[in-house]
Amino acid sequence: MDIKAYIESGILELYVAGSLSEKENQEVYELMQQHPEILQEVLDIEAAIIKLTAAASNNKNTNSLQAIKNKLGFNNDEAKVISIAKPKYNWITYTGWAASIILAVGLFYTSTENNQLKEEIQISETQQSLLETQIANSKNSLEEANTLISVLRDDNITKVPLAGQGNFANTYAKVYWDKNTQRIFLDAQGLPDPPEGKVYQVWSLKLSPLTPTSLGTIDNFTTDSNKIFEIENANESEAFGITLEPAGGSKTPTMERLYTLGAV
Repeated sequence: MDIKAYIESGILELYVAGSLSEKENQEVYELMQQHPEILQEVLDIEAAIIKLTAAASNNKNTNSLQAIKNKLGFNNDEAKVISIAKPKYNWITYTGWAASIILAVGLFYTSTENNQLKEEIQISETQQSLLETQIANSKNSLEEANTLISVLRDDNITKVPLAGQGNFANTYAKVYWDKNTQRIFLDAQGLPDPPEGKVYQVWSLKLSPLTPTSLGTIDNFTTDSNKIFEIENANESEAFGITLEPAGGSKTPTMERLYTLGAV
């Protein structure tokens, strides 16, 4: 460590004046314990300040300046140039940097808190949306259940059981036909989930001659837990059948994949 440069830096004067931070005071104090030159310089600075203060307080006339010079060892015959070295420590700059760091930390903390608040609001909105959807689904399910109960209890509803056919003898379904409203309720609980790329297609049949009319495909078969589907039917149906067709349906039923069939 360059002791001379350290002494000339001006930090010891700031130490004596009490202008350093607690950490910097501690550093100067430790260096004073390690280096007698630094300790002696601090003592000299303190002594000079005491002398200067005493001189200023005892002589308040026009000769006070000369008294201070005398105390410091100057005389009128000698002109000395005192070199004012620029301290290595720009305290105003350090204070500005410290303020900038504190401001940056504050802005970062505020931004983090703001982002967290936005995430919590988004989660709350998502949960509320899901809850509203669940409530709406529950209402719809309740309405559907009430409708089905009324259908099952209505003596004017035509009930048509559909039995399994050929290789699909273990399958079954049932049609509840409301002719007044021209719709059927298909209970397809006895059908397995269709393979990927296939759908069930419902047919209204005239028997003499055999004339099939498509009532549409059941595209949401897998996702519907109740397996009860409401289908429009304005036909004078004599029978109903269900086949397995490619996605999108077929113009005519594939008889090799006729799962269930039942006459009215």
